Amino acid sequence: MTRVLVTGAGGAAGVAVLRALSRAGHHTIAVDVDPDAVGLRLASERATVPRWSDPAFGDSLLSIVDATRPAALITTVAEEIAALHDLTDALAARHVGIWLPPAAGVAVCLDKWKFAGVLTDAGVATPATGLGDAAGVGGPWIVKPRFGRGSRDVYRVEEPGELTWACRRTPDPIVQTVVPGHEFTADLLVDRDGQLVACVPRWRLATKAGISTKGETFEDPELHVVVARTVDAVGLHGALNLQGFVHRGATTVVEVNPRFSGGLPLTLAAGADLVGEYLRGALGEPIRVERLQARPGVRMTRYYAECFES
Repeated sequence: MTRVLVTGAGGAAGVAVLRALSRAGHHTIAVDVDPDAVGLRLASERATVPRWSDPAFGDSLLSIVDATRPAALITTVAEEIAALHDLTDALAARHVGIWLPPAAGVAVCLDKWKFAGVLTDAGVATPATGLGDAAGVGGPWIVKPRFGRGSRDVYRVEEPGELTWACRRTPDPIVQTVVPGHEFTADLLVDRDGQLVACVPRWRLATKAGISTKGETFEDPELHVVVARTVDAVGLHGALNLQGFVHRGATTVVEVNPRFSGGLPLTLAAGADLVGEYLRGALGEPIRVERLQARPGVRMTRYYAECFES
């Protein structure tokens, strides 16, 4: 049994990680900014912290570490990774294992305009993207915040006359061409040397309010190659979640989240123990690639109240 502290306990990814760790027999310590976060009730111990942007975040988290003595810390909040990088020496002094993706790569992922540019420069297919307007970007279009997550302030625009309206309603907008094809999400694990050791793609078969409610794992060797090129271009390792489309055999990458996804339960059900092997990596132990193989064709449908996917 390992004592593991998990941040972001109120999010779908945090809940999935906490449940996986508990099933494996580990002692979990759940942390979130919201005292009513559902994940706090799933853990052996629980605590609250200020938001990652609060100057008190670091000291508060270290106080929790001192009180609970975890052997490892797992974050499920991409935005707090930069703040955790500032704590790596303090955590090491407390013998707490942590595995963070490089801060520069995380910054690229959190900035959708920069992300599109990095992939374009690397020759990875990604939607045509404009900053603030649709100049040089063919329609129909998706207008979304340059910085943001989920489906908030995201608009699909069919007519050119609607673009100005959508851009005015969207904070710091980018405009992208709508990508045709079948939408997928992939859970990834990249080792510290940058090798893609796990790639579990799943089709988004049904969604509600932008959230996947049904998925099915599949295999696609060509998609695997595109995914490897993507994480190499961005310069990431650790647990990641990639989203894109497959159209006529070609893969287009839309975004990468440098964290576990809320759809993680399907990957785990398909047999890939991403949480267990990530924990080994955080503790400095070798990753067992044979435990990261997933079965294709595994389908999961979840009730809307319980289903959250990046």
